[in-house]
Amino acid sequence: MESGGQAREHVPALAGVLSALSLALVFGAVLQVFPTGTIPRAPAPVLDAIPHLNALLSLAALGTITAGWRYIRRGEVAKHRASMLASLVLFVAFLVCYLYKVTLVGPTPFPGPETVYRFVYLPLLAVHIGLAIVCVPLLYYVLLLALTRPVAELPSTPHRTIGRIAASLWLISFALGIVVYAQLYLLY
Repeated sequence: MESGGQAREHVPALAGVLSALSLALVFGAVLQVFPTGTIPRAPAPVLDAIPHLNALLSLAALGTITAGWRYIRRGEVAKHRASMLASLVLFVAFLVCYLYKVTLVGPTPFPGPETVYRFVYLPLLAVHIGLAIVCVPLLYYVLLLALTRPVAELPSTPHRTIGRIAASLWLISFALGIVVYAQLYLLY
């Protein structure tokens, strides 16, 4: 799945531009700067189901990222690629659902006790968000390296090193996202 051209020669810059655009979209949705009048509004039960769907997507992504990591350690490159692309699809599905809901109704307020909010929920949420932000450029970078080079050339690039870091942080971010979900929708 390699492609040549300009992208191959400018992977860091392209990853930076895509990261900036993606993060602007996410922050714009969370801060509710987008006009909602042009977005079709789903019925309340659909909007209410999105957090639960996103928790399932996150659990599935934890599985596909872990599988991808195991596959590459065994030298099963095709299975690794399929697992990581599945992880990306799950992440995009999660993000589309999340952005749709948060654009229309805003972030979900914490329903639990103030002490838990200050000393448990907010720190976990901050780490989750911080890791997610750090992951975006790393994921774009390793994805672009993989898409613009033949498999045989990837070992001579930072794909392996950056991929390990990105996968580790991605796993932690998804896991913390599930903990945040549990605090918002299951525990309180």
